[in-house]
Amino acid sequence: MRRPPWLLSRHSWRVDLAKTEDARTLRGIGVSAGVAYAPALVLDLRFPDVVDRTISVDEIEGEVVRLREAVERVVDSLVTLQRRVEERAGEEESRIFEAQVFMARDPEFLATVEHLIRHNLLSAETAYEFKALEMRVAWSGSSSARLRERITDLTAVQLRMLRVLTGGEAVEFPITAPDEQVIVVAHELSPGLTVQFDRDHLAALVSEEGTRTSHAAILAHSLGIPAVMGVTGAISRIKTGTVLLVDGQSGTLVIDPTPSQLREASTQVTRRRKLAFELEAEIEEPCVSPDGHLVRLEANLDLPEEIDMAVRHGATGVGLLRTEFLVTGRTHLPSEEDQAAYFRRVATAFPNGVVTIRTFDLGGDKFPAAFDAPDEANPFLGWRSIRVCLDHPDLFRPQLRAVLRAADAGNVRLMLPLVTRIDEVTTTRALIAEESEALARAGIRAAESVTLGVMIETPAAVILADRFAECVDFFSVGTNDLTQYTLAVDRGNVQLAARFIPHGPAMIRQLRHVISVANQAGIPCSICGEMASEPLLAVLLVGLGYETLSVAPPSLLLLKRLLRQVPYAVAMQAAEEALAEDNADQILASLREHVAPFVDLRQIDPRGPLPGRGLRA
Repeated sequence: MRRPPWLLSRHSWRVDLAKTEDARTLRGIGVSAGVAYAPALVLDLRFPDVVDRTISVDEIEGEVVRLREAVERVVDSLVTLQRRVEERAGEEESRIFEAQVFMARDPEFLATVEHLIRHNLLSAETAYEFKALEMRVAWSGSSSARLRERITDLTAVQLRMLRVLTGGEAVEFPITAPDEQVIVVAHELSPGLTVQFDRDHLAALVSEEGTRTSHAAILAHSLGIPAVMGVTGAISRIKTGTVLLVDGQSGTLVIDPTPSQLREASTQVTRRRKLAFELEAEIEEPCVSPDGHLVRLEANLDLPEEIDMAVRHGATGVGLLRTEFLVTGRTHLPSEEDQAAYFRRVATAFPNGVVTIRTFDLGGDKFPAAFDAPDEANPFLGWRSIRVCLDHPDLFRPQLRAVLRAADAGNVRLMLPLVTRIDEVTTTRALIAEESEALARAGIRAAESVTLGVMIETPAAVILADRFAECVDFFSVGTNDLTQYTLAVDRGNVQLAARFIPHGPAMIRQLRHVISVANQAGIPCSICGEMASEPLLAVLLVGLGYETLSVAPPSLLLLKRLLRQVPYAVAMQAAEEALAEDNADQILASLREHVAPFVDLRQIDPRGPLPGRGLRA
């Protein structure tokens, strides 16, 4: 595809924009590294103005017909979008629109709208807006994360319906020209919105809401798309068509950058491309330090489209296969057959490696649309992850069966998220045994058992690590939630983003304790949180004793280069000194001092790895 001259690179080197402290500079949280220069596409998803209008009795049937025709137009647009996403990214990812189709056709809701038309003599758009607003108010007042997620779907459907009913098109945002790339600016980037963008047309993402560990941020990072979130006032300050220069590492964006800023960025692009070629040349090289220490680099996979990138970048396996995309925002639960087929697909892609499947990490903001989830004041401290699975065997047992069937065809193992009690493991083992016997009786090919591990992502699991080690086969540390629960910092709160520090003293001491327990018990222990994707912190983790890191696919090549340059002895010394520090800034400064003699520090940044969606020039 032709690359417009104004696009510097989706995968370019870091540009220091700190010099541009003026009214044209906005700052947020750098969540996915990279620099891009392109016109803005502002998704100011405001509802069209609806003039309150009454109708005559003679107009009733015509308004009802107009409502029903609008529903079909909106459903057609959603189905078309779903098919387009399926062609580009696969059937699994496209199913996120099923909930919106279901909501658009909801007979109970539409019946109440028709009632207002027939009995209150309201126009179709006035009646629809009234009932949708009534529902939004009711859901907004709920503490249920599931309802808050459904508000996102309601917003999308309501926008499309009101646009059609007021004479517009059933689209949420303008479709860009085939050869045009843009920087999307939005208030919030939900998974349902993000997945609609054609990756080849997307230079970068900017949003007013979101943090480094939000779903959209992890998705952008996994796909190598530069992204900055938590940019207050972005919608009001930026107009569609305005040229932006976005730095996804520093979390900075410049409105209408100057020629000198662009020249500086262009220089960095040249360096970045040179590094890209060097890294690609090392894909086949083992990740071994100068003094002979081997580190395994595995991939975290969130979506099917990430599989190829992970393979191309030399991942030795999959340290975290997230399964939530199979259920989040959809109207029905995935079948056992669908899950088994997907797990086998991933295992086939890594014939010489291990694929670690995490059981459904539902809860918080991740529930199927048709799932009966409770209202909770604090869903991230509530009914989620392994608790949901054990309370809903109708959800859990088919997944266990699918894993057993995949384990018969590949090197697959199972991992339980957010464990805090030993009986969560023992109960799961009993369920696995029951399903294995059931599969055997039914004559279905499946493994007799599966390697079982737990994610260490709560202080309770850290404290009980020695007990867990007695009943599981491996550990994997989830640093995102472990940081959240250790520091009492909401990982999704923009105001607290500066306090979300995974390399603080409390975290490092816990990480050392977990790896020590695992080593004493003789079981493998890896890191699969976002902390491992950050180059300096990866050195720290290796120095603490972690020999397997699982990271987003775009991070693999740079991390391999870094770990091949820094001696293991230096990493261990850096970790020992970090354990003695009582301040996160001091820990970071000490790491830089140890790494600087071996690595060009311009290649790394504590906020994240260099960009690289496939590291293509």
